[in-house]
Amino acid sequence: MSAPSPLSVPPHRPAEGTLRTAAVVYNPTKVDIEALRAAVTAEAETAGWGEPTWFETSVDDVGQGVTAEALASGVDLILAAGGDGTVRAVVEGVRGTTVPVALLPSGTGNLLARNLDLTLNDLEHSVRTAFTGEDRRVDLGVIDIEREDRSRTRHVFVVMAGMGMDAKMIENTDDDLKKKAGWVAYLGAIIRSLRDPDELHLRFRRDDERPQRATVHTVILGNCGSLPSNILLMPDAVVDDGLLDLLLMRPGGALGWIRVWWKVAWTNGIVRRTAAGRALAGERRNDGDLHYETTTRFTARLSRPEQIELDGDAFGEATAFHAWVEPGALRVRVPAAEA
Repeated sequence: MSAPSPLSVPPHRPAEGTLRTAAVVYNPTKVDIEALRAAVTAEAETAGWGEPTWFETSVDDVGQGVTAEALASGVDLILAAGGDGTVRAVVEGVRGTTVPVALLPSGTGNLLARNLDLTLNDLEHSVRTAFTGEDRRVDLGVIDIEREDRSRTRHVFVVMAGMGMDAKMIENTDDDLKKKAGWVAYLGAIIRSLRDPDELHLRFRRDDERPQRATVHTVILGNCGSLPSNILLMPDAVVDDGLLDLLLMRPGGALGWIRVWWKVAWTNGIVRRTAAGRALAGERRNDGDLHYETTTRFTARLSRPEQIELDGDAFGEATAFHAWVEPGALRVRVPAAEA
């Protein structure tokens, strides 16, 4: 067997004679529970693990609470079965522990699994990876959100946090249509969001630099940059580089939006995905439409309350936020290295 990479570590081994145990945190609206139980039970038995325990999410507890219950029972692994919201909630629950998370993708986005090049539509393979794989350490984004009443809440994000057009798009998306049509449901929301003339007026600070002011359509902090439909929003974002990638977007009129779409969908999404394409495209340069930076800490205050999203879920309105990266803070189960 080849040695694990520096960012991959062998799974935890319990004391001799003690069976390892796994907990499954699942969203009942996103999974086929009978197929899931059959696959997990069979793989756990084959791998010599104890009987899995099961925790169902709900509207009142989307994952953090049941994840805490699972951790309190002393499990060695948590399997997150659901969409991006379930994954984000489970990760929020395991933050500060060394218990790894295995992803059983479901739903329309599967953003973290997509960025880790994990299997998206093969339940048996995903479950087998959970019990036989190794742990890859990836960065975790943490954000304190301040509301209009000055109250604050702390959350995590594994893919990206955003304000502006992306948050409005998510807020404008019909949930029922999204369930039926997947990412096609966002098309109408994109059109409605583009018609919104409001811009973000913010005062921000990146790391220890001097505060700056900006007027933009969108501000996004990304831990990784790939979205469905071959969209590579942040081409230089890496899940384990100890950095957050910052994108400030301010297209100038209809032509500006066309330029943005060309850069994101074609140049980033197609051309830059290969070494030859990157050489052909040349060095990426900032311009008036798209401006990229990296940071480890980012603070922003808005002139008025604005919609904010985390990993594709709407999180209401915020007047300010402070975000930072916790390098290597999350362990995600990935396929074991092959000989």
